[in-house]
Amino acid sequence: MDKYFITIGRQIGSGGKKIGSILSERFRIPIYDKKLIKMASEESGLGKDIFEKADEKNARNNIFSSLLECLKSPSICSGDFYDNYINNDSLFKIQSDVIRSLAGKESCIFVGRCADYILRDSERCINIFITADYPDRVKRLVETENITEKEAAELIEKTDKKRAAYYNYYSMKTWGAASSYHLCMNSSMLGDEATADFIERFIREKLGLQ
Repeated sequence: MDKYFITIGRQIGSGGKKIGSILSERFRIPIYDKKLIKMASEESGLGKDIFEKADEKNARNNIFSSLLECLKSPSICSGDFYDNYINNDSLFKIQSDVIRSLAGKESCIFVGRCADYILRDSERCINIFITADYPDRVKRLVETENITEKEAAELIEKTDKKRAAYYNYYSMKTWGAASSYHLCMNSSMLGDEATADFIERFIREKLGLQ
């Protein structure tokens, strides 16, 4: 049977990672999320903290906006500015190479990391996006992160912006937009297990899996 890949984009607090873990058990294939950072660090010989700092944080919406910033404020176009830009792209390439290497060995699930874009040439790659109602996202984060509702709301706003900027910049698509994925699911409608049931049926039908 040909290898296949499942990529999961998700809003923070939507249960995307948990649903990915459920699917990993159902399909009996490995799941990669933050483990990719560790693997990229080991592959490149660079410190893990370098990848963690760059991950989903410093991407510009596009190169043109960055150049516009330079024109408006020449002082920001120092060596550090260019080094950061180049380094972030280099780190993304290293992480991309790790994803392609894993995909070359076996079927697997990737959570985030623009994996849908990196594996865009694969005909057996199913791209999923998980969202949830805002109150449910806040509630989940309060419970899983042991934080207040106010802190959860701030985390949602901050993280969604970072993930959108990162994804939009590197994929040249729109994070969370239905047109960017094969299937978008609101986990609030069915809950984690039933959402995973629906996605599993979709994937098996789409790929012709037993």
